Amino acid sequence: MVSFADRAEVLPHVLVRFLDKESVLLNLETERYFGLDETGTRMWQVVTTAPNIDAAYQELQNEFDVESELLRLHFTELLGRLVDNGLLQIQPADVGTASAV
Repeated sequence: MVSFADRAEVLPHVLVRFLDKESVLLNLETERYFGLDETGTRMWQVVTTAPNIDAAYQELQNEFDVESELLRLHFTELLGRLVDNGLLQIQPADVGTASAV
């Protein structure tokens, strides 16, 4: 299960190409590609740049006119599929960030 406190990170073996408002993701290790429609592409863009998954969810909730639980369901499902197919990695939000010393 995805924790919204964590963050999503694109794996180095993933190639992303944007085509108009859609995108194609290619896993170079498995040579499998995945197409995302306009909504999936926007979710990808937001989650891969947000400090954590909850921040991405909040941004998407502000953008899309959809019931919050339905958005959460579809967003979580997409993240799960992306992780299962080696396209995203979920990390604790503080991993890989510099500490304030």
